[in-house]
Amino acid sequence: MADILPNETIYIKNLNSKVKKQEMKRALHALFSAYGRILDVVVCKTPKLRGQAWVVFNEIPAATSALRHMKEFQLFDRPMVIQYAKSKSDAIISLTDDSYAPKEKRRKTEDKGVDKKRKDQEQPQANGATPAHSHVYGAAPPPVKPGNQEPNSILFIQNLPDETTGPMLEMLFTRYPGLKDVRMVDGRPGIAFVEYSDEGQATVALEALQSFKITANHAMVISYAKKG
Repeated sequence: MADILPNETIYIKNLNSKVKKQEMKRALHALFSAYGRILDVVVCKTPKLRGQAWVVFNEIPAATSALRHMKEFQLFDRPMVIQYAKSKSDAIISLTDDSYAPKEKRRKTEDKGVDKKRKDQEQPQANGATPAHSHVYGAAPPPVKPGNQEPNSILFIQNLPDETTGPMLEMLFTRYPGLKDVRMVDGRPGIAFVEYSDEGQATVALEALQSFKITANHAMVISYAKKG
């Protein structure tokens, strides 16, 4: 069988099928956003496709970097098996071919006799956004100012999506040596504390993940927790 050529989409299997679809999508987006801009994350729950997903980047180097670094990464207690997807995704083709529409959209357009492509192209331009970016980023949220800047081994994380979980944050921060604990705050969605073994290790994580986007509209704001 011929080798699969590098492309912008990676195919992931051996995912934990017990994890809810939306939680898996958020976790995959959070993990792989470190390697480039993500256009789409597709997680399937049908019997034949259970435990599988596709992550679509905007360029091949990003997909290649993600594939190399995340192979066999333990996600929800299962090592991910990653390879390039066999074919380009709808998201990528639509960026390079103005006449292209996904199968479902083509079918609806033909059935209704309405040119949806022109409408989709004109609407974002009227709002001052390009079609390639409007569905990915949306409106920018108000900035959140970092808090305390006196070094500490405990980091204070702000501007998290309400649905963020401890395991999701742990998957991000465990890449940096010395992680000891991740603590969510009961009744206070959007914030968390991450503890490292020493201030130096905490600083490395802070500098690496400052402004990291958990979702398109939620860039993490990280500062040192106040001592005492």
